[in-house]
Amino acid sequence: MTADSVIQPVLSGGMSYCKFLSANDTGATGGHQSGILISKAALEILFEPSVLSEHIFKRTAIITWQDDFDTQSCFTWYSSKNELRITRLGRNFPYLRPEMTGALFVLVKKSDNEYGGYILEAEEDIDAFLDAFGMTPADTNRLIDTGNVSPQVHEDIAIREYISGLAVGFPDSHEMSAAARRICDAVYDRQGYIITNPDAKLLEWTRTEYNLFKALEHDRYGGIIRQGFSSTDEFIQTANQVLNRRKVRAGKSLEHHLSVIFDANNLPYSSQARTEGNKRPDFIFPSESAYHDMLFPVSRIIILAAKTTCKDRWRQILNEADRLKGRTKYLCTLQPGISSEQLNEMESEKVQLIVPREYIPLYPPGKRAGIWTLKKFVAYVKELES
Repeated sequence: MTADSVIQPVLSGGMSYCKFLSANDTGATGGHQSGILISKAALEILFEPSVLSEHIFKRTAIITWQDDFDTQSCFTWYSSKNELRITRLGRNFPYLRPEMTGALFVLVKKSDNEYGGYILEAEEDIDAFLDAFGMTPADTNRLIDTGNVSPQVHEDIAIREYISGLAVGFPDSHEMSAAARRICDAVYDRQGYIITNPDAKLLEWTRTEYNLFKALEHDRYGGIIRQGFSSTDEFIQTANQVLNRRKVRAGKSLEHHLSVIFDANNLPYSSQARTEGNKRPDFIFPSESAYHDMLFPVSRIIILAAKTTCKDRWRQILNEADRLKGRTKYLCTLQPGISSEQLNEMESEKVQLIVPREYIPLYPPGKRAGIWTLKKFVAYVKELES
């Protein structure tokens, strides 16, 4: 059992408890203790508080162990001993052997009479589980406070759930970006940023998509890489598949996320529209038809290029729209900083750079004031179209 496969049931369960199995629990002391001793601090996961008035109180429940097999077990409260115990685990129960001393036992309440029981043995899994809930070993032997779980843990779990439900090896870039937005918005609950802080929202989506894609690559290629390659050609073929897929995803991801931001802000636009010949700017505001309408004022037409990196590629946008020769063209990028010399060249070619606000401090100090944020661009288009 891995930490990941136990964290999710704890988060989705009603109440959970964990403890390290003691020598008395596992029989390592040579005694005849029966079952697993549970701290009184975790009374409510087994019983209603009213049982404290009883001398001995017992009830049965089904425990599914390691998502594999069930036991019809007994929960017992002994007032004379002031202790709680789980018994009736079965004659051949595999997890109460002396060598299991020190393993982490996790109990998850699924309903009044159904529980999940998990045993983590590997040190790295135990550490990962405790870290996920902000616990130290001293914080065990009590109910687990799931309020300490970091958003990153929730994101990791959501990503694993998404990957496990995929019916294809790799979804296309549109679906990958959409899945990242769904996961990000569900975990971080900052959907309002799409209007109030589109710069932060764009980076949140982008980072989640990167984490999703990285996890999917590991899932799809991890086993292949671990088992090795029979030839250099096989290695190169696999490496090229990985690199080409990365390039395709990165190239379209920014466009997909920007489209959703523009839609949410009610900006009229056409994406991948044709201007002249085979020229296709990433975005034309307000529309492709407006661009080709010679009566539509050219002062109200904007083209925007979306390039994840632009250090050596920004000149590609200069000739994407003949009607806008000599006018400002806009370039949105996730490039974390470029040189003053290149920024000077952009200025001379009337290219307005647009960068998420978080990245502007990474640019040369003397050039930061001239760089637009995404929020400023959205406001500019709104004002122009109104």
